[in-house]
Amino acid sequence: MDLPLFSDKIVLSYGVNFLLAAFIYIIIQQILKNNGTYAGFVFMAGSALKFVIFFTVFYPSYNQDDVMQKTEFTAFFIPYAVCLILEVTYLSKQLNNQPYSPKNSQDPATSNSEEKKS
Repeated sequence: MDLPLFSDKIVLSYGVNFLLAAFIYIIIQQILKNNGTYAGFVFMAGSALKFVIFFTVFYPSYNQDDVMQKTEFTAFFIPYAVCLILEVTYLSKQLNNQPYSPKNSQDPATSNSEEKKS
């Protein structure tokens, strides 16, 4: 396509997205150790932070000519999507490996059947 390989802040985009994803992942890991009920909220706040970073760092330079080119969009969206997929994959594995406690269950039938087994 004869386009420059490192144009449209692609290196900065990958760097920022991977650093933010790592930061969010570490914060959520710490929250899961203490109180896993807030992990979803932290994940959503991290996603909001990524959008704020996009609109403050990348969007002004991408929109200088009042048109966002496909290369500019993909330079940001591909690293964003890759990091989002990695975050969701790793965090879903972590959440699935959380210990189950009948005391935290809202389903009385489950709690009663667990108590009968004891």
